[in-house]
Order: sequence, then C-alpha cells, then structure tokens
Amino acid sequence: MGVIKIRGLEISAKHGVRDSEKVNPQPFIFDADMTFDFFDAAQKDDLALTVNYSKACDIIAEITRINSFDLIETLAYSCANRLMDEFPLQKISLTVYKPQAPVKHVFGAVGVSVELTRERAYLSLGSSQGDRAGYLDRALEMLAKTQGITLLGVSRYIETAPVGGVAQNAFLNCAAEILTYLAPEKLLENIHRIEAACGRVRKERWGDRTLDIDIIFYGSQIIESPVLQVPHPEYHRRDFVLEPLAEIAPEFICPVFHKKIKNMLKSDN
Repeated sequence: MGVIKIRGLEISAKHGVRDSEKVNPQPFIFDADMTFDFFDAAQKDDLALTVNYSKACDIIAEITRINSFDLIETLAYSCANRLMDEFPLQKISLTVYKPQAPVKHVFGAVGVSVELTRERAYLSLGSSQGDRAGYLDRALEMLAKTQGITLLGVSRYIETAPVGGVAQNAFLNCAAEILTYLAPEKLLENIHRIEAACGRVRKERWGDRTLDIDIIFYGSQIIESPVLQVPHPEYHRRDFVLEPLAEIAPEFICPVFHKKIKNMLKSDN
C-alpha cells in the first residue's frame, strides 16, 4: 500500500456564503493523500495500473469551477466522493484551504479536512410480503446504484421459516457483500431509504415485511451506538443469516467470536 500526494493545488472559483463570494473568484488550495496499492504499477512501470494524479487534479478543478457552494465543507466532500468513485482508493484525506476568507484577523488560511475509508461490509436481506424475490432484486439494484457503494457479490435466495413468533409468512433471505466509503450511520440511512422505497412499514418488531436489510459486519469494526450495533447482535443465532453469509464469505472472521463464518453454522451458538 502506498500514498499518492497532491500538494498546493490552487483553483480559482466562487464559493462562500456572501453574495460577493458568488461573483468574485478567489483561490482555493487543495492537499490530498490518496491511499492506493500501486505495487504492481511500480513493478511494471505502467501508468494504467496506478492513480493518474493529473486526472485527479482535473477532477478537483472541474468540481471546484462548475459549482458554487456556500461551504467549503461541501466542496471538500464533493471532491473526495468523486475521487473515491473514480479510482479504487482504499482511503482519501483531502483538505481545502481558503486563504482569502472574509475573516477580520491576520491569518494564513482557513480550511477543512475530510477523510473517507473504503470498507468491506456484509448485509443480510429478507422479505416475507408480496413479491419477495422482486423486493430483494430491487433492493440489490438500488444498493448497486447508491453513491459510495459497490456491490461485490450476492448469495442465492433461500426460503426460511419466520422467527420471533410474530411474522406468519415464510421469508426469502440472501446476503450481499459490498465495498463502501459511507460511514456506518450513513450506510444505515441509505438502507432505510431503500426499505421505505420497497414499502417497508415499521409497525411491530419481528412482523412480516416487504424488505428488511441488516448490517451484519462493517469491516472488522465493533460499533455500539444509539442507532446501530455491528456486528448485528443476533446474527450468530440465525441460520437464515449465516447460511447465505457462509456462501459468499466463508473465510470472514467475526470480530466478536473470532470464528470463520463457514464454521459458525456447525458451532453451538
């Protein structure tokens, strides 16, 4: 793994809250660190195998010039998102400086920094109402079209009995492997958006539903927040989660139980 660096890229553009900043261009200066495995490119001396920093600069310049944002925070994220979409980066750290910001003090520059990291995540999908396969198909299509998500693989669909004593219908379940640079909470927001688009109504826990998507793993991170627990706290008790996961990620090691997924179906969990 290596880091491709851009330093001091200056672009004249119109960003700022004040009306005058929307009319009169001022300089914006960019630094970027792009983490990428360019070992093969170095061995073969081949530009096609690495990140073309000239193209990266062109992308930053294009976004900076064609837009007019109030906040440099928006500018920074717009550039970072586009670079992550354009190149297979593992991570990007990007800083935008505004040396002529309207501040009534002597200063060198004000600026903001953003950082995005690409993680491999595993999702469990299920449906027990209506066109179950159709809802799973649509959810996977929407995931693949969401900015910041790359759909890598999907298990076969399996039919399973309902659990929890509330749902009455059989489920179709599958697992999906994704790469994403969305933070876990942002990934969850997009999951809720997709569930709602597929008619999900949250009336009772364990009830029948058109679509249910859970984040089972987000890399090897252990997350406990008011809105999200990862790994999913009940996944190891559910064969309808484990069986599809074992199909697409048999060697993945759970960060809580320290077992490979392919072995957990046979364990006494």
